[in-house]
Amino acid sequence: MKKKILAVAMAFAMASGLAACGTETQETDSASADSEKKEEITFVLDWTPNTNHTGIYVAQEKGYFEEEGLDVEIAQPPEDGADALVASGKAQFGISFQDTMAPGVVGDSALPTTAVAAVVQHNTSGIISRKGEGMDTPKGLEGKKYATWDAPIEKAMLQNVVEQDGGDFSKVELIPSTVTDEVSALQSKSVDAIWIFYAWAGVATEVAGLETDYFAFKDINPVFDYYTPVIIANNTFLEEEPDTAKAFLRAVKKGYEYAIENPEEAADILCEASPELDEELVQASQEYLKDQYKAEVEQWGYIDPERWNAFYNWLNENGLSATEIPENTGFSNDYLPE
Repeated sequence: MKKKILAVAMAFAMASGLAACGTETQETDSASADSEKKEEITFVLDWTPNTNHTGIYVAQEKGYFEEEGLDVEIAQPPEDGADALVASGKAQFGISFQDTMAPGVVGDSALPTTAVAAVVQHNTSGIISRKGEGMDTPKGLEGKKYATWDAPIEKAMLQNVVEQDGGDFSKVELIPSTVTDEVSALQSKSVDAIWIFYAWAGVATEVAGLETDYFAFKDINPVFDYYTPVIIANNTFLEEEPDTAKAFLRAVKKGYEYAIENPEEAADILCEASPELDEELVQASQEYLKDQYKAEVEQWGYIDPERWNAFYNWLNENGLSATEIPENTGFSNDYLPE
């Protein structure tokens, strides 16, 4: 009888222990689940995926965002662009450009966004044309058909470089741009000259075997070495969650630095995420950009206040800003990792 009572007691004790263990396991699992909850971030692109965005896709694929406790959605932009979506707070981060940011930096139409990182260090944009037709310098655009977006800053910049080269801007034939493929547009001779970002459209002409002439705006006038593209963030988000913003940029920095050191593998990651892209173009563009993401600076993403201010001061001086833009407006290096 004593043995039976002892056996029952032992069974009860074991059952109680297992129940307690089960409760403890459930609590541990619950705590683990809580600790694994990641902060949701939306990052909106400026256009379809391309090599300007590689570092973002690398950070996603390599788990750099996850390491920072972030769950990042990479979204396509709406018709009114990334700036409006980030300003609305529906996305915390996005891609923009210093020149297109200008109308929303100050004044009645100011947007609550801040540039927090430079994707590449220098302006790689310029004018491309068919080789040997005299448009290797800005003056050569006289009498030629230029595909324009009819934007005030665009036309003012073009006029500046043409006149600095001794040309007459009024002789440049401005054609409303319908260009979607620079290679086809140049080959068909529907236009003679196009404003491009060399890292993508310029490299595309090389891949296609099309011989071209090209000049970069920054090489004609250093004021035009502004920041394009940049990563922007919502101001309220920056104020309320600065640590999250820094965590995001730590992961992004690792993504771009991986792309610098491993351009071929980074290009593969971008192509996997966007299989519609031309793999040969992506590989060639990535090879070009690996030297542009950081260029001569040590800190990826750094925005030089002198260069940022120089461009906006030029806009002020030439009446291209409805409201004067004060120096050091619209950007911050405070969220960049060391």
